[in-house]
Amino acid sequence: MDSENEVLMKESIKMMTDMIVLCATLALSLFFWVLSLTISTYYGTLQPVSPWRWLFSILIPLVMSIRAMKRGSLDRSGALGALLVGFVLLMANFSFFASLLTFFLTSSKLTRWGGAQKKKIDAEYKEGGQRNWVQVFCNGGVPTELALLYMIEVGPGEIPIDFGKQYSASWMCLSLVGALACCSGDTWASEVGPVLSQSQPRLITTWKEVPAGTNGGVTPVGLVASFLGGLVVGVAYFVTQLLFISDLHLADPQWPIMVYGGVAGLLGSMLDSFLGAHMQYSGFDSSIGKVVSYESATTRRICGKPILDNNAVNLFSSVLIALILPGFAWGMWPR
Repeated sequence: MDSENEVLMKESIKMMTDMIVLCATLALSLFFWVLSLTISTYYGTLQPVSPWRWLFSILIPLVMSIRAMKRGSLDRSGALGALLVGFVLLMANFSFFASLLTFFLTSSKLTRWGGAQKKKIDAEYKEGGQRNWVQVFCNGGVPTELALLYMIEVGPGEIPIDFGKQYSASWMCLSLVGALACCSGDTWASEVGPVLSQSQPRLITTWKEVPAGTNGGVTPVGLVASFLGGLVVGVAYFVTQLLFISDLHLADPQWPIMVYGGVAGLLGSMLDSFLGAHMQYSGFDSSIGKVVSYESATTRRICGKPILDNNAVNLFSSVLIALILPGFAWGMWPR
């Protein structure tokens, strides 16, 4: 009887907590809506944002962050970071958030896949790949900054990529997609390559065979996976445009965004490997039989120097892709 009462009490507390969170979310969205109305009154160039957009921008990232924390994909700090990143991207552009969500969901699934094989290779393997706030912002920090700049430029809302009509905003959209595709491609390569690859990795700088888990090591399977990882981000962006933009036929073709995502994923993964081979230390620790990122008496150096960690390499790669790749896209985009 006592156990039944405890279960009922826990369910009641959970229901009350959900109601409080929902009411707080509604109040917060209405506050932001009133604030945007007030600002637009004094600054005529700014358009008020729909209260529904405020509500969805708060509620959906909140639900996703809580769910990810319960499933072990994020710790508490990572959930707070993801909530902020998700709010900004969803407020700015639905296509931005769709790309982010696709990257996060697919990467989380792949991180859990083949855990037994990865545990044999990776000395720092964590069950479920639980991410903290540092990892969230190294992957989502660049897109968040770009989304903020996008809102300053054109305001919240969806626009087609069209360099002739919206040059700077189109550039920001491609930069954001490139950064997310870069992170997605690198994650897919890191998670799929060790499980499916039948060949020994080769160091991207010298093309010599290296042990699995070496920073800078690449395989054909990993490179294909990196292209596919970027491609799914581009597809998510393109499909969301089809759903929410009614006048796409008046703009430049939008399908190249899918190819662009795949290329950004592949090049981003290769750039990540190149930086990792030079700026991340990799050594083989004979005492545990695995590749490690620290120096010790039992460790034989393979490549790299202890300058950056994996999070910093991911951040640098996404920044470079976001800065460089849109220029090539602008020159090759069909008009």
